[in-house]
Amino acid sequence: MEEFLKQWLFNPIVGRLVAALVGVLIVGAVVRLVQRSLSRYLKDADSRYKARKFVLFLGYVAAILVIGAVFSDKLGGLNIALGVAGAGIAFALQEVIASLAGWVAISFSNFYRTGDRVQLGGTKGDVIDIGMLRTTIMEVGEWVKGDLYNGRVVRVANSFVFKEPVYNYSGEFPFLWDEITIPVKYGSDYRKARELLEIIVRELVGEYAEHAKLAWKELVKKYLIEDAKVEPTVTMTADENWMTFTIRYVMDYKLRRTTKDRLFTRIIEEFEKTEGRVAIASTSSEITLVRPTVKDKRD
Repeated sequence: MEEFLKQWLFNPIVGRLVAALVGVLIVGAVVRLVQRSLSRYLKDADSRYKARKFVLFLGYVAAILVIGAVFSDKLGGLNIALGVAGAGIAFALQEVIASLAGWVAISFSNFYRTGDRVQLGGTKGDVIDIGMLRTTIMEVGEWVKGDLYNGRVVRVANSFVFKEPVYNYSGEFPFLWDEITIPVKYGSDYRKARELLEIIVRELVGEYAEHAKLAWKELVKKYLIEDAKVEPTVTMTADENWMTFTIRYVMDYKLRRTTKDRLFTRIIEEFEKTEGRVAIASTSSEITLVRPTVKDKRD
């Protein structure tokens, strides 16, 4: 037994394994220490999150290098075999490699970041985590109407950034254009209707226009894009049924539903105050009952 323990303890392979294990533990300790110290120097949550992910990635690389250095002299004769095996592994894990490349692209090319609302791989929601292989999204929509969470967490492979369009609702321009239509009955004072609508939209969503102007100016400097109008507008069309007023405005991408609720509520209240001078149109149908007639029978 004593002889066996001596052979085991003084075995070069065991010594290398212990050295590799100690090296990996040291790398892990350094990674945790650096991650904890990041909160002292980085106050922004997004920057702190990205830095922690990057430090973790460097830790994995360092651990692989330590293991490779410990067993470097044992790997010399396996170069050809590893080359052939590497080619096969690369083919089998091409989706994983593409996802890793996607993670690098996401981290350094500003596709999106945590907290952004995106549509990725057919899934729309808020990004809550960006891993090396997958992006985790808290989904909105589907069976829930409006831009509200439905409670489903979706994980999408990072490789999708190379395969499909990435729709970012809150990236470099964190506002959306939205619009509502109001049918107004013929015979109403259309001038008064336009005046009321312009006042309402300016009061409720006009503040977003000032912030949107600044964000749009930065976008124009960066891209070849025209200087769009971000102020609220009210336009009118008419057909055989009623006059239709369209209200177009910019607003926070997370407040579409509540903003529409506030606008419609205020519009109905203000129209009711006019005591019939301005009225919302509606479709009415009249049903007429016709008695069946019985033809006289001939002899």
